[in-house]
Amino acid sequence: MTTLTVEANNLTRIYGGREAVGDVSFTLSKGEVLGFLGPNGAGKSTTMKMLTGNLAPSKGSVKICGVDMIEHPKEAKALIGYLPETPPLYREFTVDEYLSVAARLHGVSGKHIKAAVQRAKERCGLTEMSKRLIENLSKGYQQRVGIAQAIIHNPMVVILDEPTVGLDPIQIRDIRALIKELGGEHSVILSTHILPEVEMVCDHVQIIDKGKLVFNGSIDVLKQQRHGNKLLVGFNNLSIKEDLLKVAGVETVELLDNGLLRISYKPGQAPTEAIIQAAVKKGWGLHQINPDQTSLEDVFVQLTYQDTAA
Repeated sequence: MTTLTVEANNLTRIYGGREAVGDVSFTLSKGEVLGFLGPNGAGKSTTMKMLTGNLAPSKGSVKICGVDMIEHPKEAKALIGYLPETPPLYREFTVDEYLSVAARLHGVSGKHIKAAVQRAKERCGLTEMSKRLIENLSKGYQQRVGIAQAIIHNPMVVILDEPTVGLDPIQIRDIRALIKELGGEHSVILSTHILPEVEMVCDHVQIIDKGKLVFNGSIDVLKQQRHGNKLLVGFNNLSIKEDLLKVAGVETVELLDNGLLRISYKPGQAPTEAIIQAAVKKGWGLHQINPDQTSLEDVFVQLTYQDTAA
């Protein structure tokens, strides 16, 4: 039986008469990693602030493990670990000092603080950094400290806002691995504008654009949108366009700059076998045939693009 940890219903936030976020609704269950994806300025951070109780919605509601954020904010916030886009670090503290303070602020009892700090350091790869000043750490390790403070009290829900921005490739890989590991014990919401990041670590995806959800589904559903009704086909003989158009299911044939043909076909009528048989029978010199996949980046652009000139 799944346990709902987050229930957002019709979240809306209006600034100066402009709707920054409008009617965003979703649920999250224990053990899931939700990728909250969108272009810069799409409303991701505003939504994160409403989810964490740092910003009151103009309308709508948030429940964390069944606790209403508006009616019982203290209880609801206690169930959340939050890493904002700019980590809330005291740079003049050592890692141990800072995490001990964070544990107290998150309500960890005095006798359990040392164990909580040790566990958070182990999970975030910070054991060797205990006595280091935060200001002397690399940005990647500072992000780890930020995540450690978010999980120090073992919350049910961990919300991470753009956790890999400004990191180098090795740091990004390490932080992504950590996020995936966190998803095993917590519910995680990852806000980002980086599509490959969502593909690597998330189970579920929501895409927001101009404050509105434009996609809500599993990562597998998003990937399936890459598979359009198109084939990339290579022939030694390229003067066969009219013949290909006669093959059952084929709608259009386009010659590409790389010498391949892009064949569009009717949904549910993939003509792969018919093309192969015709090529063998008529000696067209078929040397390549495979699906023409749209990149995930292109899918993202298609979902979020609107003609502003209209």
